[in-house]
Amino acid sequence: MDVVASEQQHGRLGRLALSRGTVDRATERRSDTAWLDRAWADPGTRVLVVHDGRALARESKPGSGGLELLFVPPGQAPEGTRFLLGVDDDGTAYFGVSGADAGATIRSGYKGFEPVGLRQAGAMLSDRDAGLLTHAVALANWHDSHTHCPRCGTPTVPARAGHLTSCPNDGTEHFPRVDPAVIMLVTDPDDRCLLARNAIWPQRRMSVLAGFVDPGESAEHAVAREVFEETAIEIGRIEYLGSQPWPMPRSLMLGFRAVAAGGQRITCDETEIAEARWFTRAELRSALDAGELAIAPTSSIARRLIEFWHGGELPDGSGPPAAPAR
Repeated sequence: MDVVASEQQHGRLGRLALSRGTVDRATERRSDTAWLDRAWADPGTRVLVVHDGRALARESKPGSGGLELLFVPPGQAPEGTRFLLGVDDDGTAYFGVSGADAGATIRSGYKGFEPVGLRQAGAMLSDRDAGLLTHAVALANWHDSHTHCPRCGTPTVPARAGHLTSCPNDGTEHFPRVDPAVIMLVTDPDDRCLLARNAIWPQRRMSVLAGFVDPGESAEHAVAREVFEETAIEIGRIEYLGSQPWPMPRSLMLGFRAVAAGGQRITCDETEIAEARWFTRAELRSALDAGELAIAPTSSIARRLIEFWHGGELPDGSGPPAAPAR
């Protein structure tokens, strides 16, 4: 079993919407062709159809605010790239299917079900469904965008139940790409939180700073570099808090807290960051309540970092629809 306890999964940040999961990924089954064939032939197997980061879902209970995914038996699944998602405690196998026919299924829909994406719906799914959809979207995104061998250009074929591809020409194997990114809660000696607005975001949208880890760079060095590049703030102590997959299309967000020395002046890079400022807890809550500020959705680790510092849940704010969150 590779499903771990909740506190081990989430670290100090607690519940992270896309870091949940109850289904064993059954890695030992990925090379067992006979077992995979039997599982696909079993009408009790459940298949999640995904395309362009979305699957079909409906309200789990009237008025609950929760969502449940649509799973179909293999006989009703469209043609496409197939990948094993895992096996539940009761022995039920779960697969995902992606590709052009999956897109047609998503667009045509099922009665009572609507297409949903992780960004908007991730926090409204159960632990099981959130884990399955995050896994499926990550694999689907990779298969859809990495179709040829990077060495010789030959179309690749899925292997190991969709968790790698192989080149029939040169025999090389290729694994799903994951891009590590750091996202950081920066505070000052007065315990104010640094929030910034990306230049492409709506006017009222602000969040914590984030950026990708450079090749050959440690995560901690990336934290210090990104904060300085974007705001000219130098930081001292850096503390790891937790991580969350963000397969939009392929990031793994590594959450940190960093402390800046006092008396520094914020200077935005003016290319990526349009504005940045320090907030006290009272200032942030007042701005959100007044609709002067909007923050990331509940599915994002950015939201959890801000709420971790604030000490409790916060409203979204009434700003315009959020741009892509990290």
